[in-house]
Amino acid sequence: MQRIFRFVLSFILLAIFATIIILSSANAMPDQLLQLDRHLFYFINHDLSNPFFDWIMPYLRNPKCWIPLYVFIIGFCIWKFKKQGIVIIILLALAAGFADFTSASIIKPLVKRVRPCRDPVVSQTDIARISCGTGYSFPSTHATDHFAMAFFMIMLFYRKWRWIWLWAILWAATISFAQVYVGVHFPIDVSCGAIYGIFVGWLFAKLFEKLQPQFSFEKS
Repeated sequence: MQRIFRFVLSFILLAIFATIIILSSANAMPDQLLQLDRHLFYFINHDLSNPFFDWIMPYLRNPKCWIPLYVFIIGFCIWKFKKQGIVIIILLALAAGFADFTSASIIKPLVKRVRPCRDPVVSQTDIARISCGTGYSFPSTHATDHFAMAFFMIMLFYRKWRWIWLWAILWAATISFAQVYVGVHFPIDVSCGAIYGIFVGWLFAKLFEKLQPQFSFEKS
């Protein structure tokens, strides 16, 4: 029964993501969805503008900003779980790497959606708070990577520390929001990146469970 549930969940997530990929291609996205996406982008990029966000959002979406957090996670996992902690760190890195590669090198070239700063309509009013960057927009690799890491940690530790899901999702969501605010991604880009990242994080958490069946997932 549990295997059936896992299969169904995987199928649903993949079906949702595949559908959104099709809808998000430049020539296939329904006009109403495209307009809604642009309106949400304008609301975040323009209407929510304030000096504090202008200062902090470019930092939050910069990976260097989170180096202390990554160092803490590595140190804590090795200190708390010893050899199992090393396996956790390896699979966490693999989850982020897999999410990054498939998002940036496979899905983006397939969809070919331009960034807001290059969109013929949106670029006229886009507030670019950082450089436009290279490559395509869908999905947001930042969202994919960070939601993959966040959900991987949630799957491993939420039975031990119930609060982890809130902070992990808030962390990934803040970085994703920052991508829209600074003007390099549309809301659909980060939303779909989050969905795909959650699937990747879940997949690698299940892999860890198979590799380390003796790991205690129960609340201590």
